[in-house]
Amino acid sequence: MQENIYILVTQTGTNISKILKLFTRKPYNHVSISCDPNLQEMYSFCRNTPEKPLPATFNKEIVGEGTFGKFSNIPCEIYKIPVSGRQKNLITKNLEHFKNNREYYSYNLIGLGLIFLHIAYNRKNKFVCSQFVSHILEKSEVDLDFSKPSCLLTPEDFRHVDSAELIYKGELNAFYKMKNRHSETFAIPAEKTFHSA
Repeated sequence: MQENIYILVTQTGTNISKILKLFTRKPYNHVSISCDPNLQEMYSFCRNTPEKPLPATFNKEIVGEGTFGKFSNIPCEIYKIPVSGRQKNLITKNLEHFKNNREYYSYNLIGLGLIFLHIAYNRKNKFVCSQFVSHILEKSEVDLDFSKPSCLLTPEDFRHVDSAELIYKGELNAFYKMKNRHSETFAIPAEKTFHSA
């Protein structure tokens, strides 16, 4: 039976995200993964508190809380990716591993620099957001057919997955408010965009 997972790419207003955008020249510089169509549970590697970029590690992200709660305008795209029931179960299992072993993992600050230098190098138990999402998918036998090593992936790469369907593009908080007003999950078309003043 076909299931779905969800990939969310965002651009918050933190100083780090602004710097990354300056270097990458891409609209989104953070990526998260979710098995939940309501996005009640999203996971990534990111800062532990909104105030400081470090320490950072595996975290559950909630719209309206933490870093996502600090900004009223968060541009995003949400993609739906079909997977098998077995693959989704593996993703859930692998996420549980990170939940139960969070203290053993940390943010791959050196790896972030290596991505910009195009140097492929895997560091044990250390990830940036895109490396983490890719790691979860690989461990769950989900092959998205990337043309480069997972340690060199960026949030931008997840926007160009052939099997991914763009289901929403706009402002994250606006999506969340509208979603809560609709009984049908993801009833908002991807063509619907929002522009903040």
